[in-house]
Amino acid sequence: MTQKVLGIAGYKNAGKTTLTASLVAELTGRGHKVSTIKHAHHHFDLDHPGRDSYRHREAGAHEVAIVSRNRWALIHELRTEDEPPMDEMLAKLAPCDLVIIEGYRHGQIPKIEAVNEEMDHPRLAGEDENVVAVATNGDLAAEPVPAFDRDDIGAIADFVSELTGLGS
Repeated sequence: MTQKVLGIAGYKNAGKTTLTASLVAELTGRGHKVSTIKHAHHHFDLDHPGRDSYRHREAGAHEVAIVSRNRWALIHELRTEDEPPMDEMLAKLAPCDLVIIEGYRHGQIPKIEAVNEEMDHPRLAGEDENVVAVATNGDLAAEPVPAFDRDDIGAIADFVSELTGLGS
């Protein structure tokens, strides 16, 4: 079975994370198992100086697994390796109903563009054939693809369910 994937794309401060988190809450509330991938364009760290796992990585560990009874995480140090492609990251996830990918603006997957009209960003919709809808705080009628008020999470989730074949 091919993994169902949907992207949330847009520029900085467009509302991508809020939209992603709201969609996850809505879709999981409807009984779906949803996973996410967050693509960062900058350096990030899951642990911090002084933590045991941080010390393991700083000592040169290639991977560090942190495990408790509540969750686990695997930190893989790329060091001189290239950033892994989206498909490789998707393959690492456990089976689920839908993977929502925040970021990967130029990924070749169906995407909803998050738009904050208060920001003067270039637009993806109309330029990127993978943008299937827009979630905006602007004029819905002006969009070249189906458009939703970015706060109407129920309607966006209905669209996502129909688009991906999740059902209600």
